[in-house]
Amino acid sequence: MLAGLPVALMTAPATAIAQSSASDASAPIAALYNALQRIEAPGAGTSQARAQIVAPAIDQAFDLPTLLKNSVGMRYAALSPDEQQKLLAAFRQFTIAQYVSNFKPGAGAKFSIQPGSRPAPLGGGVIVDTKIGGASDDGTPIDYVMKPMAGGYRIVDVLLNAHISQVAAHRADFSSSLNKGGADALVGLLNRKTQNFMND
Repeated sequence: MLAGLPVALMTAPATAIAQSSASDASAPIAALYNALQRIEAPGAGTSQARAQIVAPAIDQAFDLPTLLKNSVGMRYAALSPDEQQKLLAAFRQFTIAQYVSNFKPGAGAKFSIQPGSRPAPLGGGVIVDTKIGGASDDGTPIDYVMKPMAGGYRIVDVLLNAHISQVAAHRADFSSSLNKGGADALVGLLNRKTQNFMND
């Protein structure tokens, strides 16, 4: 049935789909960066107030359950559903607090998102390239590994300097607590980190 269609009609939709896919993949990052600009504006308020601003963007941009699962590693499957839920709640607060701490009022960070996307090496996702920097530098490459979900693309890893995996860094950081005291020890670690990040 497609054989009789003009070539232009067959190729144009494919191009449009590719452009739409790239735009869809970068949309959650753009929303996250808009929220980060708001919390680093002078007068943005206390850490708690800024957490309320950035939390919805983080919930929308990240696939936090997948990030947590991959950060814990193979032992995640052995955790009980209750342990997984407690860990997820602590991990969410930790993630929010980390952004609140990194983008304080007056920080003046500049955000740029490169047009388009490129295939991720594994898992069938895409990578969106961005830079975050100050007014006097070219910025640090911060790339996002995005996976398509039912509600749109979500972040499943962050690559600092285009190659340092946040998931791998978390796994190295979390493993000691898990080895010593399982899920409860990791929840304690995350809560302590969150408290430190949220101190103005």
